[in-house]
Amino acid sequence: MEQYYRNIYQIARECTSLTQEKSSELLDISVDSLRAYEGGKRTPPENIVIDMAKIYNRPYLILQHYQNTLIGKELFPKVEVKHLAEAVLTFLDELEDLENIKKLMIKISRDGQVDEDEKEDWQMIMKTLDEMVCAIITIKFAR
Repeated sequence: MEQYYRNIYQIARECTSLTQEKSSELLDISVDSLRAYEGGKRTPPENIVIDMAKIYNRPYLILQHYQNTLIGKELFPKVEVKHLAEAVLTFLDELEDLENIKKLMIKISRDGQVDEDEKEDWQMIMKTLDEMVCAIITIKFAR
C-alpha cells in the first residue's frame, strides 16, 4: 500500500487553499519546480522559501525550512508553535533561569576561558541559553 506524505511546503500552501498552479504563478516559478519542492525531490532556495512564507502567510515556514538542514539542526533548537500566552510564560521562566546563572557566567568567563573544572557548569549554562533561544523564537512564531 503506497503511503502519501505531505512536506512543510505543501502543508503551508494547502493551508491557504492555493493550487500549485496559482502558487507557482505567485512565486514566479514553474509548476514542476513547486511539485519538486513539495515532493521532496528538490530543496527550494532561500528566496523562494521567504516568498512562500509571505504568500502563504506562514512565517514559521522559514524556521521549519532551516530546521531541516544540517546547519539549522545544529543552530536552532527544536521549536514548537505555541499559543502566545504559553510562549510568553515559557520565556519569562527561562529569563528567571538566566538570572539564576548570571553570577556563575561572570565567575567562569572573567578570565576569558573555561577551565577544566568549570566545563560541566559551562555546559549547563549553554543548555540554559539554548532553552532561552528556543523560548524567544517560540514567541516570534506564537499563534
